[in-house]
Amino acid sequence: MAISTSTPPDGATDIAAEHQRRRTLLHRLDVRGAPYAFVAPFFIVFAAFSFYPLVYTSWISLHRVELSTLNLMEWVGFDNYTALWNDDRFWNALFNTFTIGVLSTVPQLLMALGLAHLLNYQLRGSTFFRVAALTPYATSVGAAALVFTMLFERDFGMINWMLSLVGVDNIDWENNKWAAQSAISSIVIWRWTGYNALLYLAAMQAIPRDRYEAAAIDGASRWQQFLKVTVPGIRSTIVFTIVLSTIGATQLFGEPLIFGQGPNGVTGGADNQYQTLGLLLYEEGWKNYQMGRAATVAWAMFLLLILVFVVQRIVQRVLTRRT
Repeated sequence: MAISTSTPPDGATDIAAEHQRRRTLLHRLDVRGAPYAFVAPFFIVFAAFSFYPLVYTSWISLHRVELSTLNLMEWVGFDNYTALWNDDRFWNALFNTFTIGVLSTVPQLLMALGLAHLLNYQLRGSTFFRVAALTPYATSVGAAALVFTMLFERDFGMINWMLSLVGVDNIDWENNKWAAQSAISSIVIWRWTGYNALLYLAAMQAIPRDRYEAAAIDGASRWQQFLKVTVPGIRSTIVFTIVLSTIGATQLFGEPLIFGQGPNGVTGGADNQYQTLGLLLYEEGWKNYQMGRAATVAWAMFLLLILVFVVQRIVQRVLTRRT
């Protein structure tokens, strides 16, 4: 008996080949396109709420625009930037931002470093202390600034009452430049010290314990271990918190605004003694109704942050080469 073999018709072969090509194409799209599909929502949100406002703000900064007539723009080129460069208020706000940033960042990070060092030891109730350290960060800016404003009140504030116990006269915290900046800095220190302490604590716990054991065998004290082992081990985290605190200081707005308790809060005091770049932006846009100038201040802040980022990268590379 003869066995016959039959081949599928040409049409069936073409259909099978087409299905195979489709499967291959879908597989390639799945492998190559799936990562882009997963990150697409982020880029869509970023483009809508970050990139587009950034580009539009740069466009507005090249025009004379009033808040009441945003649809009417008069091209002025770089006149807004030139006027901002020659504006004493801008340099005053920049200097105030720098001084408040230093007054708040340096004590804040030093206290956070010491607090993290204490929490790094095996303490009873360490979880409670860690949560307590993070509580000020979870408190709203408005509530914290309002409470500190009452504490630093000239006639009935608790701070002046405590100082009077040691013979110090009442300090006008709002109208004195350095007193006002110190009071505002204390709000920032209170809110962010615990947050930075937990960052340092996480970095400290990543340091191998054998380094401390080797240092202890060599006769190093706790203080020497802290300086020779802990600080070098968290150097990158320290640089990161410095940059993060600098960015926060550049954008400082809510604390000085509420501390002013009214119209003076927008201008940073009667003599602009604690006006920051954020307050200057708000004053130009929502008090003077000059949105072009406000956008110029915003871009000046953005360029300042880019400068901070560049400096951070240079410092980090230098530290990496040394280690």
